[in-house]
Amino acid sequence: MEQVVVGPPGSQDRVHSSVPLSPETNPTDGSSEDIIRATSARQYSRTKMWLEIVGTALFFALTLVFVVSGLSKDLEEYVRRFVSNDYLALLSFVLIVGIVETVLTSPLSYYSGFYLEHKYHLSNQSLFAWIREGLKGMIVSVPLALPILLFFFYCLKNFGMLWWLPVSAALFLVTVILARLAPVLIFPLFYKFEPLNEGSMKEKILTLCARVGVHVAGIFTFNLSKNTKKANAAFTGIGKSKRIILGDTLVQNFTDDEVETVFAHELGHYKMKHVWMMMLIGTLNSFLGLYFTAQLYAVSLSWLGFAAPDQIGALPLLTLWLGVYSLVSSPISNHVSRINEYSADRYAIQITSNKEAFTNALRKLARINLAETSPPAIVEFLFHSHPSIEKRVRAIESLTLG
Repeated sequence: MEQVVVGPPGSQDRVHSSVPLSPETNPTDGSSEDIIRATSARQYSRTKMWLEIVGTALFFALTLVFVVSGLSKDLEEYVRRFVSNDYLALLSFVLIVGIVETVLTSPLSYYSGFYLEHKYHLSNQSLFAWIREGLKGMIVSVPLALPILLFFFYCLKNFGMLWWLPVSAALFLVTVILARLAPVLIFPLFYKFEPLNEGSMKEKILTLCARVGVHVAGIFTFNLSKNTKKANAAFTGIGKSKRIILGDTLVQNFTDDEVETVFAHELGHYKMKHVWMMMLIGTLNSFLGLYFTAQLYAVSLSWLGFAAPDQIGALPLLTLWLGVYSLVSSPISNHVSRINEYSADRYAIQITSNKEAFTNALRKLARINLAETSPPAIVEFLFHSHPSIEKRVRAIESLTLG
């Protein structure tokens, strides 16, 4: 689900003795509340960013130690004492590694996903609810990931150096299928969706759809507030499953005109085929990423004494190379995404002619989501899939209506 605001938020602590700001606070009035909010958003954003960096560094460090120390070979040998079938051995190996990784990273996950969100008054979840949602996500993802894992291993065993080609093709098909099915099968497992109530807000959205010739399966609100105070909206699905979803936090805190412009932005993504564009870019990225990873993996196997690419103990080395490629390619994908955001903003203004409502909506989203409105350029370049709020506002204000 695409978030309408800037990329990864982040922040810290001491400001939080203050009362949370009302969504109606003027972001440029220079009040003490506004200064507190800006400081709090900066601290929250930076903390989230550093937690992400630490998490990534931890992944690389643990994986490297696991492979270089020979522990991955030892674990494979241990598993094969009890399991002779290659595919069952793979699943056992992955299960053990997954459990150990979960235990080692759970303190970081707790701090980032639960403690920090409560510290900044952004979460509505109890600890039990947070754990339950995490387990639910795991239960849903395992049946989806399992066939992909087994197919990948089959290709690794049977296609030699070309294993990356069928795997990339399969990932593309899975992406298309999930884009089609997620709105109707997966999202409802996590949130309760209800048709948007009749009224001026629904009328404005339907009028926009009619004007630009877009048919949607429905306009729904979902109980985002069960987890968070943050606001969100999205145009989800492809084909007959495309639908508009509005977080209840958005509907409750924004005016009809503001919701209309936020939806017009999402409509811009759809009309300019950004969903398909990003899917195709993602597919190209998968093909390139898996190709380069396959070459690096093949070369590096002998460095650590592995006999074959389908040796189960060597697979963590493959995930290491995939992680390196992801680090290199993510800023490029983020750059394309930021360009699309500017385009969708322009489209929203063109079809609504309401700069004021849209800029108010963006700033309100920043306040509610505690987003840093002007992050350092290097942070935005490396981590953010959306331009900063202030850059977007300036770009909108410079547009000429006509």
